[in-house]
Amino acid sequence: MILVKTEAGQQVLKDRSVPLTPRQRSAFIQFDGKRSIDDVLGSGLGIGRDEIEQMIALDLLAPLPGQPVAAVAAAPAPAVSSGRSRQQRYKDAYPIATQLTGSLGLMGFRLNLQVEGTTSYEDLLALAPKIRAAVGAEKAAALDKALND
Repeated sequence: MILVKTEAGQQVLKDRSVPLTPRQRSAFIQFDGKRSIDDVLGSGLGIGRDEIEQMIALDLLAPLPGQPVAAVAAAPAPAVSSGRSRQQRYKDAYPIATQLTGSLGLMGFRLNLQVEGTTSYEDLLALAPKIRAAVGAEKAAALDKALND
């Protein structure tokens, strides 16, 4: 998949409003619409997929327009195993999602606003990969359980 800087990403590149490590910034600059994720990962910068996922979750990077959206890393597949309704799942998962994104501080502000804008289970389920990318799989486990258990 080929990624490009979003409008917000272009602004961050100029004003450094989102703190990026030197490695992240170097990799971020390489996403010019010509290089694939694998090219950047293999460039020797020492950046991992999780850091790229975080930049995607922060809306700094996006897939090249016209390119199918594919996950950078595999996300757990939703499984409907309990008798809870979608409404109950949303009700259980929403506070977890707001807590996770709120704990990101300024870096997670936009993501937190997206969570607060959700109105249904489907909305929150669609946003879960971005949250997982931003906070890490371990911290997102409670959200995954609330959405999928």
